[in-house]
Amino acid sequence: MPRTPSLLRRTVLLTALFATPAPPPYAFAIRDARAQAEEGWATFYAKRRAGRRTASGERYDPSALVAAHPTLPLGAQVRVTRLETGTSVVVRVIDRGPSRTEQRRGYVIDLSRAAAESLAFVRVGRTRVRLDLLASPGGSR
Repeated sequence: MPRTPSLLRRTVLLTALFATPAPPPYAFAIRDARAQAEEGWATFYAKRRAGRRTASGERYDPSALVAAHPTLPLGAQVRVTRLETGTSVVVRVIDRGPSRTEQRRGYVIDLSRAAAESLAFVRVGRTRVRLDLLASPGGSR
């Protein structure tokens, strides 16, 4: 006859299984983003987007150093480095984008006009960049 565990042993086992708190849903994406830099194409928002609400709820301001990224949490601080020149700018993620079609073509981030001017690619319209996550919302890195 097989031996069944005691009620106390079952209680301890179930408590251990369900007592650990679950990590936030975006924790793994942040850890992966920090572990390796993301590279691809960057472009900037069209003028017609000025003043419109973003995914974070704030209005898009072309003179602010902000960006759109498909997976990083809203509010994350990201260093964007132009690969051709080595210049970089720190932006805050406030929106979602580029679209899935653009992502398949290698686009990784949409920048504000001010960020594009800082990286000096407004005339060409797009440039190759590397993204490094500096801080996520809540102050963690």
